[in-house]
Amino acid sequence: MSPRTAASPAPAVRAASRRRTGFAALAGVLSAAAGVLTGEVGAALLSPSLSPVSAVAGAVVDATPPAAKDWAIQTFGTGDKAFLVTVIGLALAVLGAAAGVLELRRPGVGVGLAGAIGLVGLGAVVTRSLAGPGAWLCALAAGIVAMALLRWLVNRLRREPLGHVGSSPGGFPRRGFLRALAGTGAAVVLGGVVTAVLRGAAVAAASARDALRLPTPADPAPPIPESAQVGVAGVSALVTPAADFYRIDTAFVVPSVDPATWQLRVTGLVEEPVTLTWSELLGKPLVERYVTLTCVSNEVGGNLAGNARWLGWPVRELLAAARPRPGADMVLSRSVDGFTAGTPLTALTDPGRDALLAVAMNGEPLPPEHGFPVRLVVPGLYGYVSATKWVTELKVTTFAADTAYWSTRGWSEKGPIKTASRIDVPRRGSGVTAGEVTVAGVAWAQHRGISAVEVRVDDGAWQPARLGTGISRDTWYQWAASVRLSPGRHRIAVRATDGDGQVQTAAQAPPAPDGATGYDIIDVEAA
Repeated sequence: MSPRTAASPAPAVRAASRRRTGFAALAGVLSAAAGVLTGEVGAALLSPSLSPVSAVAGAVVDATPPAAKDWAIQTFGTGDKAFLVTVIGLALAVLGAAAGVLELRRPGVGVGLAGAIGLVGLGAVVTRSLAGPGAWLCALAAGIVAMALLRWLVNRLRREPLGHVGSSPGGFPRRGFLRALAGTGAAVVLGGVVTAVLRGAAVAAASARDALRLPTPADPAPPIPESAQVGVAGVSALVTPAADFYRIDTAFVVPSVDPATWQLRVTGLVEEPVTLTWSELLGKPLVERYVTLTCVSNEVGGNLAGNARWLGWPVRELLAAARPRPGADMVLSRSVDGFTAGTPLTALTDPGRDALLAVAMNGEPLPPEHGFPVRLVVPGLYGYVSATKWVTELKVTTFAADTAYWSTRGWSEKGPIKTASRIDVPRRGSGVTAGEVTVAGVAWAQHRGISAVEVRVDDGAWQPARLGTGISRDTWYQWAASVRLSPGRHRIAVRATDGDGQVQTAAQAPPAPDGATGYDIIDVEAA
């Protein structure tokens, strides 16, 4: 045998090793997927509002610096949660592949890595306020399934020699391992289908919402005046449909709350603790109001704002029944998912401000993602200090004694909304026909209203815009202006004046710590 002939099996052996490593990585990925789906299927049955994936995602959000959160919201908008879950899925796939390769090369090490991943999920579950025995069991089962399946698959791969390609080793594993791998893949696909069906069933469990017949408002919202519309196509609607209303919150799985068992407790520095049930709330004289909500993460010119018609009971009436004690200055509202917001007590007890325990949005029961069955709506404050969804507790306390969720993460405590204006028409960077051009948009300064809007082209003088009458001082206002543009590139800016006569500041500031400021400025090309 010549030296060339003797050395010829080496490439085939290396190829066989690479194939075996690849199959081990695939086994690890499938084991990780099976573990995740075990946890998700179990959560759909035992813990609909908290699964291992949503718990990990929530823990990641809690640990993420505010600047990174702002980046995610500005980059992905309301898709920020889908982005995070995708990143978590990719990370699990990579770690699963690594566990498979390690288990092949050093038995027990890969299973240990899978167990460590499971412990991370279990630890994340334990830290969430919705965690109960069902959630813990789901996280534990996810880790055990991933570990057991990884060990079984890699052991089969290790025991079974690879087939041959011609006269050299280096083909594929024998059928026993391939059948096991295919069976695992099929189980993962089936688990995904079952998870989707069960999650759909959890959504269907909101049939109580669908069957709800809203009571007639004791104090309905006044009709929207025709003069509130400026009649320009492309301007944000005066009333934002629920499907288009922005959603920013900390819940990765929308909590499923049965209104029949829902209760709202008023606790803390009160003379008379109160517990309010769903039927008691619906029996109160409900009022209907248009209120614009704004997220503090909204950039200048951003779309994290929306206006809706809310039906609810004034919070001040509930607090009056509880009788806050002297010295209290804050109400810490708590969501079923553990989120908290600190709202100034004066904003909730002010007879001139319609802070509501809202049960409906635009004439329909609250959508689950917007807080069904009950949420807070407080005019004039950014949502992070006021708009608690799925609310279950109002703790009367002090800013000195208690700290809310976002107040511990670099944001200010009280969050009054700043005057803002936005250009909707023409679109940023669009082309227009030179000559008379219509510029239009919305402006808001909740609880103060808008008294004027002005626009400016390039470095010219400010020109008054035509301002819609608005619905109320708690909503946004439409505005429109006609400007003359010569051929070429132009910059158009807008500013608003609130109902107290204060002109919107030109100073540029980011959302943190208490809301963005500056003029919305767009570039257009006139031809």
